[in-house]
Amino acid sequence: MSIMMRHMITAALFSLFLSFMMISVTLAAFPPKDWSILFKHKIADVSFLFVIFILPIIAGIVIGISAGWYWRQRLHRIDRQLDELVKGQTYSTNDERCKELKDIQQRMEQVQEKFRSQAEHAQRLATERAIEREKSLQEIVIQERNRLARELHDSVSQQLFAASMMMSAINETGLPEKSPIYRQLQMVETMIHQSQLEMRALLLHLRPVALKGKSLQEGMEELLVELTEKVPMEVDWKVEIFPIEKGIEDQLFRILQESVSNTLRHAKATSLQVMLIERDNTVILRVIDDGKGFDVENVRSGSYGLQNMRERAYEVGGTCKLISIPNEGTRLEVKIPRLKKEGENHH
Repeated sequence: MSIMMRHMITAALFSLFLSFMMISVTLAAFPPKDWSILFKHKIADVSFLFVIFILPIIAGIVIGISAGWYWRQRLHRIDRQLDELVKGQTYSTNDERCKELKDIQQRMEQVQEKFRSQAEHAQRLATERAIEREKSLQEIVIQERNRLARELHDSVSQQLFAASMMMSAINETGLPEKSPIYRQLQMVETMIHQSQLEMRALLLHLRPVALKGKSLQEGMEELLVELTEKVPMEVDWKVEIFPIEKGIEDQLFRILQESVSNTLRHAKATSLQVMLIERDNTVILRVIDDGKGFDVENVRSGSYGLQNMRERAYEVGGTCKLISIPNEGTRLEVKIPRLKKEGENHH
């Protein structure tokens, strides 16, 4: 039963009871000489007793609807504020209309402050760990990764490219399309092309995992420019310039690497869109491709890459949302609250 219905029934019953008690007391104090007059007397062709009892019921229904509507509006406002609190958004509590719910408002403010403190603590720890990892990263590890990337690029990648060119030339020699050999050669060419994408994804992973003194925006620009030069894919990006904590930069860059790698290896996409913006003190990273997509529910439990991206977002107090529609594409959106320090200008 809704709150408005409860208020309406309660007010109607209370009004009826109060009216009945007042009439009973009045008749007991001033009893009429002829009791039958109560049943015979009419007001505008309506029985006196009917009017006496129906008016309180109508008044009670009106009062109940008004009270129910009033409290329903207040509870809906609390529900919206709780929804904003769950989503990590900041809401305003300076509402004079909700003085009756002041205690609940105060508890919500305390919960919001607790969430903010936990996110701030998580970001501070992530920043400290990122700085420690960057300081302790041995130069020999970076050199070895670069050496492997160079060798793979100079040997395997070049050989795959040569094989791809040779297969294209063979397939253009005019073999009958219905020939089994023609179909097999087409399959081989497709396999070589997929191997090239796999190799590019592997080389992407072999890039230095740390930004090495660069900002997140600089690292993203470098990564995406290199991607446009090496992959036959339309790549567009929008990267806004604003300061970000080192720990958040590190995790967002790794998430971007993982997402681009997944697109190259699995999506078969022709275009990729990347966006990094800040709105309402929230850092937003969005990666969209027009690939073949997949069923998120079936892949979620067994995908290490997707789970890894979610854990990186959670580590700095953020959220990671993935939407994919088969044959239409995939959209990744990461939101991380940016807690500005004292003295920093607010936009």
